[in-house]
Amino acid sequence: MKILVDADACPVKEIIVDIAKKYNVPVCMFVDTSHILKSDYAKIFTVDKANDSVDIHLANNTDKGDVVVTQDYGVAALILGKGAKGINQNGLIFTNENIDRLLFERHIGKKVRRSGGRTKGPVKRNSENDRIFEEEFEKLIKNSHNC
Repeated sequence: MKILVDADACPVKEIIVDIAKKYNVPVCMFVDTSHILKSDYAKIFTVDKANDSVDIHLANNTDKGDVVVTQDYGVAALILGKGAKGINQNGLIFTNENIDRLLFERHIGKKVRRSGGRTKGPVKRNSENDRIFEEEFEKLIKNSHNC
């Protein structure tokens, strides 16, 4: 098992590394060339800046049993199909039971915006979001590590 992170805009990279160290799980972080990322623990993969490059590289490097941190529902659907587990930066665990609804909601939002409508953006991140992520992520790692 390894942890893969869509790290371009991930606000919880430090939490991920701290928990990974605790359970001795390797971490792979994927960023595009517009981001500079360094870690003494995680392996950093820098990919080109083309559309969806990070997503494609992350999905291609995911194996059954891995844990993926992403906020992209499309990536989440791909990794679930490969037998991996997924979680977003707010602690939402992606499952086969919720991914279709999440993808549908994303589709509806895009249709509304394309037709000139407005949709609500994300709320500002706070320390409670970090606490929830840390709690859910550690549970996910514990459960995956014991398999």
